[in-house]
Amino acid sequence: MVRARRILVHDYSGHPFQIQLARSLARRGYEVLHVYSESFQTPKGDLQARPDDPPGFRIAGLSLSEPFQKSSFLKRRAQEIEFGRLVAGEIRRFRPGIVLSANAPLDTQAVIHKAARACGARFVFWLQDIYSEAIGRFLPATFPLIGNAVARRYQRLEFGLLRASDHVVTITDDFVPCLRVNGVTLDRISVIENWAPLDDMELAGRLASRSERGNGPIRAVYAGTLGYKHNPDLLLRAAKALPIAIHVHSEGAVAESLARKAAAEGVTNLRVKPWVPFADLPDVLGNADILVAMIEDEAGAFCVPSKVLTYFGCGRPVLASVPRNNLARRLIERADAGLASDPDDAAGFIDNFRRLAGDGGLRLRLGAKGREYAEAHFAIGPITDRFDRVFAGLLRMEKQAV
Repeated sequence: MVRARRILVHDYSGHPFQIQLARSLARRGYEVLHVYSESFQTPKGDLQARPDDPPGFRIAGLSLSEPFQKSSFLKRRAQEIEFGRLVAGEIRRFRPGIVLSANAPLDTQAVIHKAARACGARFVFWLQDIYSEAIGRFLPATFPLIGNAVARRYQRLEFGLLRASDHVVTITDDFVPCLRVNGVTLDRISVIENWAPLDDMELAGRLASRSERGNGPIRAVYAGTLGYKHNPDLLLRAAKALPIAIHVHSEGAVAESLARKAAAEGVTNLRVKPWVPFADLPDVLGNADILVAMIEDEAGAFCVPSKVLTYFGCGRPVLASVPRNNLARRLIERADAGLASDPDDAAGFIDNFRRLAGDGGLRLRLGAKGREYAEAHFAIGPITDRFDRVFAGLLRMEKQAV
């Protein structure tokens, strides 16, 4: 029974809400090891040990032998397998009763699943994105000769792993039909929407935005990853059209390309800056007037931009370019927390930008609505209850099998 209460939480990215869940589980008496990748470049949560961390809680950041090669498919795949083996080593040493794994590339997830099975642990696939859908849309264009075959291989791998999991926690009802069609039964699926650590954003919720203090132009902030599923050109077009300051906090090839384009075209009111350390995020977001989220139409079916949830907690209005079929778009509209347009509607995006920039009362109202939604839905206690029920069900299955 002691081992059954031992959980390894793996979050490849090191996001804020996953580490919050790991700490909450440890406070309920689980022995928890939280594992993440130090090598993968993305904004991360509070992954340092705290004086008030509960007993039996430990964080392990794992690093590759070389810098992560995101732009090289073959090298990247080899490194993702290497990282899976690093996590597998932690599984062998920790010997958990349950492995909860999120955000892992499919080759990484396959190695983790195999290691969990080898040590007799129950495996819970925390489905944040349907990776094979993304691969199937983008890889054939990149590798015309072999792209389709490789995409089919990853589709078989992903849904094979999902069928072989003891349970699947998916972040949106939108993924359930796809899971069922691919052989995952309803009794092994739980829908638990993502959230943002509300306490960490409390400071931002209290801050007055810079423009409301009468100090400088309207400031819009985009904070997070910029990749193939985003359209940074929207930000450049908005900066050209409007007298506002747009700050983009991101890193990587797409962010660097955006900075070069802005410089080449003489756009001085768009600035690309490094990612924000988690401790500084409330200040950066709280000193914005408008918070921006974007995702391309092709990515809307398989990816939900969780930054929208962090924005809600900050009490700032969200300006979104997100497909109508995406959960983030529905949440913005459900909460009445911002203005949204379709990804192919640049004029609508800029019009919404202009409307928010020119109406301080609207910004305050929408920001307050987002904060209200966060306070009503992001409390970690009820969220932990839902994961606890998933784990309790797995432990009952184990007892029945014995």
